[in-house]
Amino acid sequence: MKKFSSFLIFTILILTSISFAQETDKDGTQDHPLLSRIPNYYISDQIVKDFDVFTSPYIDKENVWEGKFTQTNYSHIEGTKELSFIQIVRNYENSVKKLGGKTLLSDGRVYHGKIEKNKGVTYISAEAFNEGRDYTLIIVENKPMEDEVTIDAAALNQGISETGKVAVYGIYFDSGKSVIKPESKPTIDEIVKMLQQSPKLKIFIVGHTDSDGSVESNMKLSSDRAAAVVKALTENGISASRLKSSGVGPYCPVESNHTEEGKAKNRRVELVEMI
Repeated sequence: MKKFSSFLIFTILILTSISFAQETDKDGTQDHPLLSRIPNYYISDQIVKDFDVFTSPYIDKENVWEGKFTQTNYSHIEGTKELSFIQIVRNYENSVKKLGGKTLLSDGRVYHGKIEKNKGVTYISAEAFNEGRDYTLIIVENKPMEDEVTIDAAALNQGISETGKVAVYGIYFDSGKSVIKPESKPTIDEIVKMLQQSPKLKIFIVGHTDSDGSVESNMKLSSDRAAAVVKALTENGISASRLKSSGVGPYCPVESNHTEEGKAKNRRVELVEMI
């Protein structure tokens, strides 16, 4: 009997140890500095990308978020107080409000919020599952991807002089749209400056996309984006006779479309010398 009791205690200790091990944060993970976890939850998994796109299926407007992407999956620690869907949602809704943000959606199980500060936008999504035993927190810090090379008029002119073309990554659009975003102004200004300094230069504005979506939609999108750049340049005093727009969609990638980094490089505008 003593042997059985000892075996039973040993088994319970082993099972308790395994349970405890499973209810600690996954190695290498941590809470996002903006918003921490709800007490009595641990990190079961986490994905962090320097630049990615998240599309919400729950809202129709402002539902495509681009930027630094952090997804943290939390699970409830067994034996501690359980929370309802609404408690999890309200927790993050109140936290975002305290940070000066606003609510985009709050439906009892899913929360979307937005914080605008210092010309940057951060989007937050909290979604609860399994009667509140699990929830996912997604934070997308929406800011322009840092260019590898600083774009200025001299660099643009040098690129065209040496190779007849130059890729530009400082012109930004919302995903799937062709309206130039305000943060693109410094790059547009440098293109204008280059054309003013080289009054005989004529250029093709060529739009490029990644491979996401159909070829037909990407061809139209790239053409529309190139036309939008031409419009921006003519509005800044450049003669339309010096400019011509075209779009080649996904047909001329510079890197593989199998990675998010490659896709980001393929989404670009190129200035090509018109002979």
